[in-house]
Amino acid sequence: MTEKIVFTASNDATAAIFGAFDVNAKIIERAFDVRLTNSTHASTDADAITVTGEAENVERAARALEYMKHMCGDGETVSELSTEYVVSLIQDNSDENPENLSRDVICITSRGKAIKAKTVGQRKYVDTIKKNTVILGLGPAGTGKTFLAVAMAVEALRNKNVSRIILTRPAVEAGERLGFLPGDLQSKIDPYLRPLYDALFEMLGPENYQRHMERGTIEIAPLAYMRGRTLDDSFIILDEAQNTTPEQMKMFLTRLGYNSKAVVTGDLSQTDLPFGKKSGLSIAAKILGGIEGIGIFEFSERDVVRHHLVRKIISAYDSYERERAANKFKTEAKGSGRGKDGQ
Repeated sequence: MTEKIVFTASNDATAAIFGAFDVNAKIIERAFDVRLTNSTHASTDADAITVTGEAENVERAARALEYMKHMCGDGETVSELSTEYVVSLIQDNSDENPENLSRDVICITSRGKAIKAKTVGQRKYVDTIKKNTVILGLGPAGTGKTFLAVAMAVEALRNKNVSRIILTRPAVEAGERLGFLPGDLQSKIDPYLRPLYDALFEMLGPENYQRHMERGTIEIAPLAYMRGRTLDDSFIILDEAQNTTPEQMKMFLTRLGYNSKAVVTGDLSQTDLPFGKKSGLSIAAKILGGIEGIGIFEFSERDVVRHHLVRKIISAYDSYERERAANKFKTEAKGSGRGKDGQ
């Protein structure tokens, strides 16, 4: 058995790393098969955490604790989610470094909360938005694709880098018919735009949001309303873009005007288009790569920042889809082989 000591700044920092009822410590102990003990170093009288276990496991657990220690030093709350994220990086032997994630503030909400990247993937996504004019953000649910894009848009509006924010989504039905919903057209499309409303409410607060809507500095509309327009001096976000057709995607991308930025977000695993209809987002990701000024960023399941079960659900579905594709390929290959024998 091997022991390693990880020094912490204080007893409070140690408690923050361990988490409420030692929930974070238990995650690390289970993941790396080690034991964590809150201790005081004998010679220096400094607060510390002692890691006990097999040598390789101890090193990996100590690395996780070092990352968590940096989070505490930056004033961040070390949650179960962030602990599991750090553990996943180390288990996957990733060379990504989650240190200093909390130092770059993207936006301040109406309540004074600082919006920051929670994963290395989110930080790279934000950097991609900063460096490019057109950005395609791909990835599973819960990775913050839309939320971070809205935060960047609000910050650009506050800094007067743009004069308006335009948010749009394709109004594609997912198992329900729009015609059966009560109210006029606006009432029918509101449920599709609700995630965009929610993000703006958090960033701006209800009063500021309403003021911007009345002035026309914020516009939320279905994608069909974009046709024929030229969008100058704007920060434009197309959400749920996996539900666009290739024609709609081309129409949207060619709306871009001077001093504008367009962020296109979507999850290609959750397309609600009719069977056999190709996604405009999928085609755009294939043909636009390598063009200067266009950035394509793809999140992984590791970047999911919702409940830890969401990450596991996504992983399970991905495994299922891969297995289905492999079985389909084997079946088709087998059928093709029989055809040759019969000639």
